[in-house]
Amino acid sequence: MTNCKQLEKLHETIRYCTLCPLHETRTNAVPGEGPCNASVMFVGEAPGAEEDETGRPFVGRSGELLVSLLEEIELARDDIFITSILKSRPPKNRTPKKVEINVCRPYLEQQIELIKPRVIVLLGGVAISSLFGPRKVSESHGRFVESDSQRYFMTYHPAAALRFPKIKIAMREDFKILSQDLV
Repeated sequence: MTNCKQLEKLHETIRYCTLCPLHETRTNAVPGEGPCNASVMFVGEAPGAEEDETGRPFVGRSGELLVSLLEEIELARDDIFITSILKSRPPKNRTPKKVEINVCRPYLEQQIELIKPRVIVLLGGVAISSLFGPRKVSESHGRFVESDSQRYFMTYHPAAALRFPKIKIAMREDFKILSQDLV
């Protein structure tokens, strides 16, 4: 079975997942989307209300900002794979619980294994801490980290940039650093 077929099968499993209580309150699980051989993967925190409604990642205001930042570095949304640590929306967009992260993490690990991206961009504290333990985004953003022969890049979550103009400026600078590595 090809990696693309395996990824489709994994996403079908995620859509019907009942491993944690979040399945009881979600409308749609959000496995992620993008090419099965994307060289860049973006990982956020969890689906929000619009993502839960549509079953697609980053379709709300955060998604619009992400697409804008991608365009600034000449990347198209269609060229990257986008997903989140959690595949189901936490009620009222609360911060994901450790048990929920632990349940969903194997799904993300399988996505990484199948897609084999050259770089994984971690958007925000939850994504960063879920993979690397507690870290402050303010101290980690704009940096690459290598772990188990996988390259990661850390930056803020677009939702934070929508609330704080200084973070939006920092994200723009981070994306410039990212783009230099993608050339």
